[in-house]
Amino acid sequence: MEYLPEFLTVATVHLLAVASPGPDFAVVVRESVGHGRRLGVLTSLGVGTGILVHVAYSLLGIGLIVSQSILAFTLMKYLGAAYLVWLGVRALRARPADAATDSVVARRAAPAAHRAFVTGFLTNGLNPKATLFFLSLFSVVISADTPLALQVAYGGYMAVATAAWFSLLAVAFGHARVRAGFARLGHWFERIMGGVLIALGVSIAAAGARRV
Repeated sequence: MEYLPEFLTVATVHLLAVASPGPDFAVVVRESVGHGRRLGVLTSLGVGTGILVHVAYSLLGIGLIVSQSILAFTLMKYLGAAYLVWLGVRALRARPADAATDSVVARRAAPAAHRAFVTGFLTNGLNPKATLFFLSLFSVVISADTPLALQVAYGGYMAVATAAWFSLLAVAFGHARVRAGFARLGHWFERIMGGVLIALGVSIAAAGARRV
């Protein structure tokens, strides 16, 4: 019970952060609408697993070193921004689907399970804003006196909670009726989400440029 107030603070701050629309949200929604619940949930699991990367280097203190190195942090920002722009460009190239190609698309989607997971993992793992969030969380909100095992438990909780939140979104946006509503305009939705991802990537890169 001694650390219950701290845990509740961590859980609340994390909930507010994960509920804010960002790269993770855009990628999960795009995968769910474009390929269905299964790939949407796998993307969500990738996002949740990506949380463990931030938790690991925060606990090891590596993140603090990166944040203090202008070169390392700027390089990380540009890498994350480039990945988002790359995803966005791919989405912008979406083409209208017709009845003759729908079955082919469906068959091609199934083997891409690993790609959906990796996409979610990299989107979160390369997000520099997540880096700053977890560094501040583990240095300001979580006390240095908190036992390491408990800090690891906090990290595990945030990974599971993140995966659960985005999985709910994936189930909602991957529902047959929702997907049917996007059927005729699916390529436009892909392009819109691609534009969002590119805008997020450019904003991250611009922020990195201002810091240099």
